Amino acid sequence: MIMKKILTYSLVVLVAASLASCKVEDPFVDRVVAPVLVDIVGASFGAPLSAEPTVTYPATGKVTLTARLLELDKTNILDYTKGIDSIPVANIPIKITLRTGASLGEVTSNAQGVVSLEKTWAELGLPNPVSKSVVKISWSGTHKGIAFTRFSQVAVK
Repeated sequence: MIMKKILTYSLVVLVAASLASCKVEDPFVDRVVAPVLVDIVGASFGAPLSAEPTVTYPATGKVTLTARLLELDKTNILDYTKGIDSIPVANIPIKITLRTGASLGEVTSNAQGVVSLEKTWAELGLPNPVSKSVVKISWSGTHKGIAFTRFSQVAVK
């Protein structure tokens, strides 16, 4: 009787351990790390880490979409006096589009890793911008053979 209980408990523990150790890949999430950090200029603090940084502009005048492309050099990651360094990435073509698929244009990063594109609210799909209206933007490119996309938003003040 005791031997049967021990065998049963051992079997239950083995089955639980084997199920817990199974790794199931998520088919909907790509695990490739982005080769560059796309920092949206003008977004609030913490925007490089937030899901969708938002930059606000007045309802009149043009909107300047600007981002910095940075590659993270982690060679000194274990040296607290040096740490991780952000290196601007030059000459990367970036496609800037609305999330609806409409193209806003393609620009190439300069020596400081900056890309910039000037548009009117009408070109962004808001002919009559109203306060707190939001336009969703995508920034896409390829670096070192790895494609990346960064989402952001532009809002009317």
